[in-house]
Amino acid sequence: MTNAVLLNNLDHRDLRVITTHGAAFGDDVMSAATFPQEFRQLQAQYPIVFHRNGERSFQPLALLGLRLGENLFLDGARWDAPYVPLAIQRQPFLIGEQADGPMVHVDLDSPRISRTDGELLFREHGGTSEFLDRISQVLRTLHDGLAASEAFVARLLSYDLLEPFVFEATLENGLECRLAGLYAVHEERLRALDDAALLELHRHGDLEPLYMAVASIAQFRHLLDRMQRRHAG
Repeated sequence: MTNAVLLNNLDHRDLRVITTHGAAFGDDVMSAATFPQEFRQLQAQYPIVFHRNGERSFQPLALLGLRLGENLFLDGARWDAPYVPLAIQRQPFLIGEQADGPMVHVDLDSPRISRTDGELLFREHGGTSEFLDRISQVLRTLHDGLAASEAFVARLLSYDLLEPFVFEATLENGLECRLAGLYAVHEERLRALDDAALLELHRHGDLEPLYMAVASIAQFRHLLDRMQRRHAG
């Protein structure tokens, strides 16, 4: 449960946010929601897959691990990758809809919230801090990107470009890993599209993220290597 409230400089002028990574701060998660415009940054480290959350609705995800509750990029207080997904970066903030439009909210029950440690949100003599300005930009990018994902996915479905897959592996120590219920971009169908379909996808800016998602599947091998090292012996 979250205790999300509208952020303001009167009630929250002394709030700080701890930016250290760690399981205690909710970072030990298997996946992070993402959107097409982020695929370029993600594909070099994380497999990009799709989770079905409705009859015709899919959410793109960056996979961080191969089991629930395990983030293979989390090494104590360190994130072992050059790029951290925006859905992780934005914690403990979120966008909430108000009468004036989307506004920054903060989860007051988050373990990242502090009065003594971390980054200040507001300057002592007024105005927002550089940290909050950066987070606000992260939230805007994430909000707009996630909103655009629905139309992106609809175009993929119209060309039958998503296929379910099952990932199974057994580690050297006998630990078994199985992922099911996820979808990936069907590379052969993508390559077989006719000119009209390719033109439509190009016009919407879909081709680059599609090929980034295809390329990212190679990262399953690296995820498995990380899992092997973590559970060695």
